[in-house]
Amino acid sequence: MATKFSEITAAEMRSAMIDSQLRTNDVIDPAVIGAMATVPREAHAPAALAGVAYTDRAIALGAGRTLNAPLVTGRMLVAAAVRPGTRVLLVGSATGYTAALLARLGADVHAVEEDAELMAAAQTATADGNIHWVQGPLVAGAPDAAPFDRIIVEGAIETLPAALAQQLAEGGRLVAARREGAVTRLVEGVKVGGNVALRSFADMDVAPLPGFAAPSGFQF
Repeated sequence: MATKFSEITAAEMRSAMIDSQLRTNDVIDPAVIGAMATVPREAHAPAALAGVAYTDRAIALGAGRTLNAPLVTGRMLVAAAVRPGTRVLLVGSATGYTAALLARLGADVHAVEEDAELMAAAQTATADGNIHWVQGPLVAGAPDAAPFDRIIVEGAIETLPAALAQQLAEGGRLVAARREGAVTRLVEGVKVGGNVALRSFADMDVAPLPGFAAPSGFQF
């Protein structure tokens, strides 16, 4: 008989995730910890995988998309330094876990997803009014709502489209994962003088997002 995944079980798993995965790996921002301690990650995973929602690994969502490992999400949120009222563009929101965390942090979130099934799942799992769901190409972002104080790209990319960079406000911060051959690194940068210079801050295993492959011979 399968063990029922109860709210008590989920709360215990969230606590273990925070103590064993996040706090031990530089995710110590109280606001981020508080959000990840309360948002039900299992609600954003396929039902059959709810029992492993809090393990230190990415979760396959189908069609080549994944729910990032908790540590990847935590490190990106800390780097983004989101505060109440921050306008955030989330690119590749999938089933809405990071969107829900951002809303819990008090951000005004525009969550872009091109996969209709993933967006439907996200809307079912997340009822926060601070999230504006945008269905369309990930590479296009949400130009009608720009500029944004923060842009978070929820997957590994080889190139940052100019259309996205243009949607970041001057002085705004972008956080993403950059593919460099066989290695993926989390990167962050601030827009200064119209340019976003990205620096690496952690090596992480992050699945690629569709549509962000670099042309042949291109270097980030």
